Amino acid sequence: MNAALIARAALLLNLVVCANASAGLLRDDEPAAEPKEESAVVLPPAPKKEDLLRYEVSATSSMRFALDARSVSIADDDVVRFTSVITSASGVENVSYEGIRCKSGERKLYASGRPDGSWNAFPNADWRRISSGGANSYHATLLQEFFCDGDTVAGKVPMMVERLRRKKPVR
Repeated sequence: MNAALIARAALLLNLVVCANASAGLLRDDEPAAEPKEESAVVLPPAPKKEDLLRYEVSATSSMRFALDARSVSIADDDVVRFTSVITSASGVENVSYEGIRCKSGERKLYASGRPDGSWNAFPNADWRRISSGGANSYHATLLQEFFCDGDTVAGKVPMMVERLRRKKPVR
């Protein structure tokens, strides 16, 4: 590998790191903000097709992403909770109930949906940092464009749902 190619690769890596930092995404070496005590989680009804709001994650993604408008909520703990429906190119659906914490840039999976509309709950799930990497990084899209304004929740639920419906990001 020649020196010019190495320099270009280093510059590209630096640009990616700077873009992630300016987008409000945390790195693993940054301390997470102290979150409020987590509110009790009540699993919502199974999503209905007519309540799904589609949004784009990446022009190169082969998946279709949607959120159940009826499931979006914000509790006293400042966690935005929602039902996500991700459909593969072959039509396979993955349904999950999740949360995003704006303050710390983290996500949590509370439950996955079963074909009969019931939930498989994960009571001991951990919070995980949101990464912007990959074509299917829907958590980063929701965090940056619809749910959060920096490290704060971006308005009330009706505003978030309307942003998703109109495909109008926060910024």
